[in-house]
Formats: sequence, C-alpha cells, structure tokens
Amino acid sequence: MTRTKTLIAVCVALMAVISSVTGLNVAQPHLAAEFGASQSTVLWIINGYVLTLAALLLPLGAAGDRWGRRPVLIGGLVVFGVANVVAGLAPTAGVLLAARVVAGVGAATIMPVTLAVITSTFPEKERGRAIGVWTGVAGGGGLLGMFLSAVLVDVASWRFLFVLPVALVVVAVVMAVREVPDSREVRPFDVVGAVTSAVAVTGLIYFLHEGGLFGLAIGAVAAVAFVVWELRHPVPLLDIRLFRERSLATGSLVLLVVFGVQAGVSIVLYPFFQTVLGWSGLVATVALLPMAGVMMVVSGLAPRLAERVGARVTMSAGILLGGLGLASMAVFVDGGYLAVLPGMIAMGAGMGLSMPPATEAITGSLLQEQQGVASALNDVTREFGTALGIALLGAMVANAVDAGGSFVEGWRTAMWAGVALMAVLFGVAMRR
Repeated sequence: MTRTKTLIAVCVALMAVISSVTGLNVAQPHLAAEFGASQSTVLWIINGYVLTLAALLLPLGAAGDRWGRRPVLIGGLVVFGVANVVAGLAPTAGVLLAARVVAGVGAATIMPVTLAVITSTFPEKERGRAIGVWTGVAGGGGLLGMFLSAVLVDVASWRFLFVLPVALVVVAVVMAVREVPDSREVRPFDVVGAVTSAVAVTGLIYFLHEGGLFGLAIGAVAAVAFVVWELRHPVPLLDIRLFRERSLATGSLVLLVVFGVQAGVSIVLYPFFQTVLGWSGLVATVALLPMAGVMMVVSGLAPRLAERVGARVTMSAGILLGGLGLASMAVFVDGGYLAVLPGMIAMGAGMGLSMPPATEAITGSLLQEQQGVASALNDVTREFGTALGIALLGAMVANAVDAGGSFVEGWRTAMWAGVALMAVLFGVAMRR
C-alpha cells in the first residue's frame, strides 16, 4: 500500500506539470485582450514555460540524484506552486511571463524526480506497471488539462487556469512528505555538462518553435561541446557511450517519433475541428478526449502485456497500431468526426502500448545512481519529439493552405507523413 501511495503522490505532481504545458493555449485571445499584448508576447508567455522546462530537465534531474529526490521534489513543488499563484494574480504581461519561466524551473525539478522515485523505489517485478501508470498520466494529462482549461475559460476567467496546478501542488506536497522515500546517490555534479546541455536544449527547442538560424547555431555548438565534454569527463552527467546499447537508443528513438507524431496530429486535429467542422474551442477539446482516455488506459495495461509477450513485440504492436490509425484518419477525413474517431482511438491505443516499454528501456539502461538523469533524458526526448512534430506536421498543413490548397489536403499530407515515420520506426523496433 505504501508504494501505491508513493505512485499516487508522484503522479499528482506530474499531472500538475503536464496540465500547465497546454493549459494556456485555450486562453490566447483573453491574454491578448486583457494585457493589450501582441501575439508574439502571448506565445512567449506560453512557450517560456516549455523552453525553461526542457532546458533544465537534465541538470535538475541530476540534482535530484545528488541532493535527495524527496527534498528536491518538495522544493520544486513549492517553487512551482508559488509561481502559479503569482501568474494567476499577475497585473502585467511581463509579470505573467516571469512567473511562467519560474514555474518552468519548478516543473523541470519535479518531472524527472517523479519517474526517478518510481525506478528507485519499486522492485523490478512491479516497476513496469508503475511506469505504465506514469506514462499514461504523462501522455494523456496534457489533453485533460486542456479540457479543464477550456471549461474554466468559458465559465470563469483565464486566471482560474492556475487554480488546478496549485491545488495539485498542495496535494502532492502533503503526500510527498508522508509517502515519498528519500534517496540520493553520492556522485560529483557535472557543472559544465549541466550548462552545455541547458544551452543546447534551449537553442534547439527555440529553433523548432520560432525558426531562425541563431537558435540552431547556438544549440548545435552547445550540443557538440556537451558531447565532447561528456566523453572526456570521468563522471559525466550523461555517458554518451551508453547510446551504443540498443535498448537506450531504441527507447529514445521510439519516444522521439511517437511523441512527435502525436503532438503533430493533435496540433492538426484541433484547428480541423474548429475550422472545418466549425466547433467551439471547448467542443473541439472534448472531441480529443477519447484519444487521451484510451492512451491512459492502455498505458496501464501495456506492462502486463510486455510481461507476457515481450517488450519488443508490445512496443512494435503499438507503433503499428498508431500508424494504422493515422492512415485511417488520412483516408476517411472527408467523413467528419465519426469517420476519423476510430483512427484517433487507434492512435491513442498505439501510443499507450509503445510508451511504457520505451520508457522502461531508457531508465533500465542507466545505473541506479543516475535514475534522475535517466528520467530527465526520457523527458527531454519527449519534449524534442513534441517540438519536432508540431514544427513539421503543422508546417505541412500551413504550407498547403498558403499554396492555395484546402485544410483537408494539408491534413492528408501530414497524416501520410506520420504513417511513413511510423513505418520506419516499426522496422527499427522489430529489428533492434
């Protein structure tokens, strides 16, 4: 029972972080109207959180390993909660932006520690199922957060969007103090690796979100510096040589592609419901919930299936099912929502099957004393995949519309591109 309460505690903390990633998306017009802010400023308020979160995952994941996972988790929750209170009361756009950046710092502290607590607390026989629950919350929490946010914006005010994260933080802190065991590992903290990794992730994610060569150049140079330093450091933040192991490399690749395709599909589905079907933001968000619900349920069942038929078969089946779902949506898009719903459900089920074994492959490849780094690597991979998917598949739809074509034509192009990516990934997963 104690480990069950530990799992609930870290999943509540994770839900607070994940729901904040997408929550403000539905409030963009309200933010612009209240503060008289430009669209660029509004996007920075939204993306500042994501950029900070992604940049600091690896360094703060290592901090949890080094300084204790429970105190680091509680400290991150306090920072995150206070930042959300300030954001909800923000008198200006500048204060809101600063609060969101600070919230990203807290989130980057929380997210890797939640998974590290699971991998360091649960015995091997129970670990896979616990990771399945964690991945379900991580995968479906964003859409559920968007739904609750859309409801709050419609019936109240955008400021109430910060009530849910604060409430979750209060619950998580109380449970963490009582139910999360403290664990730490004695190892040096790689300062140079931490700084270069943060700069590399910031530059590359900025490039994917905003475009332009400056972010790409900075990110690429920092990434090269990070790799060179880690190869020479006696106790690196992340041992790059570990990617020679098939499990780590394949698990990372699967999460990168699957999350990229899922994010790209979601960013295409939402405007499809609004632009083509003429639905409101709230109804469009509700329409996405079946995919999120199936994803969360199947994520909890995937570890049991992996125990019976093996992780590779489970992961590959999920990739295949997701690809078939994308193909179905591409073929039947003209039929409206009920025609694409089976493809959405198949996509959600495919993600649910593939995420837990991929996550366990990553965490199982690093030593016990590096579980915070392993968890952070898992999270960074997901963030890169999400940014890539939105940039690539979203651009396909935008280019089709800009060239004089219809939204549906761009939709089909994006879906078939997703099918091609999943087909390549399926081949890699089966072979490796």
